Amino acid sequence: MVGPEIFGLNGKLALVVGGGQGLGEAASRYLAEAGCSVAVLDLEIERAQAVAKALRDRGATAIALSADVTDDAQLTRAVAEAEAGLGGLDVVVSIVGASRFGGVLELSPEDWDAQHTLNLRYFFFLCQSAARSFVRRQVPGAIVGISTAGAYDSMPFRPAYGAAKAGLVHLVRSLAVELGEYGIRINAAAPGMTVTPRTAARMNSEANQGEVRKIPLQKLGTPDDIGKAVLFLASDLASHITGATIPVDGGSSVAPNYDLGASRAVSLRNRRAMPGGDPAA
Repeated sequence: MVGPEIFGLNGKLALVVGGGQGLGEAASRYLAEAGCSVAVLDLEIERAQAVAKALRDRGATAIALSADVTDDAQLTRAVAEAEAGLGGLDVVVSIVGASRFGGVLELSPEDWDAQHTLNLRYFFFLCQSAARSFVRRQVPGAIVGISTAGAYDSMPFRPAYGAAKAGLVHLVRSLAVELGEYGIRINAAAPGMTVTPRTAARMNSEANQGEVRKIPLQKLGTPDDIGKAVLFLASDLASHITGATIPVDGGSSVAPNYDLGASRAVSLRNRRAMPGGDPAA
């Protein structure tokens, strides 16, 4: 029987940035269940403490840290504290990021810069700090970031966010090439529409149901869906994967842009007209 050892993470030391809720909580939980000791870092220390306690209650080793990772000094300190608190680092996961509506006609320079700081700039310096730690300790570490399915599409009225997350995809590819000689892997997950505590009201609204019907798997994503993808990318199961950004979107990124409902109806009529009919229809 295959157990948690298949992930090759037992005894590994993981930092989850933004681990205090939603996607970060799920990532922290899955890494802990695979055998990692986890440093849960969040802007709000209370959130980090709650997740760390829940992990400890399940038998894991976990510590809580707090920092504003968009501040260079705090980011550097947080990585050092995680390394000191756990006794090293093998895995660094970054969940931090958010979008803000702002179309081309009203977006201010300050908003543009804030979106890039929150979604891209800090991620580069987090990767730099993590890579320096891995190289110094001579460990083949793994870094996992979060982009968005929209990085491969258009994001009208959120151009700053879309551009930053597309930049993250490019950054992952570039850093993977630079860091490969050290055995360091860097990848990302790209969620589609996902229900989190912050997005639940909008995602579950009646107005959003038409968008849900466009998803091939016909359902919204959950934090657990993203947590599982993070676990995979951090684990030995992905030991020969680097520079990749994997869509975790129910198939949204491969769905056509025409009306699937009408196409399904035509297909159904055609199947019923087949000789002998189609039992599935």
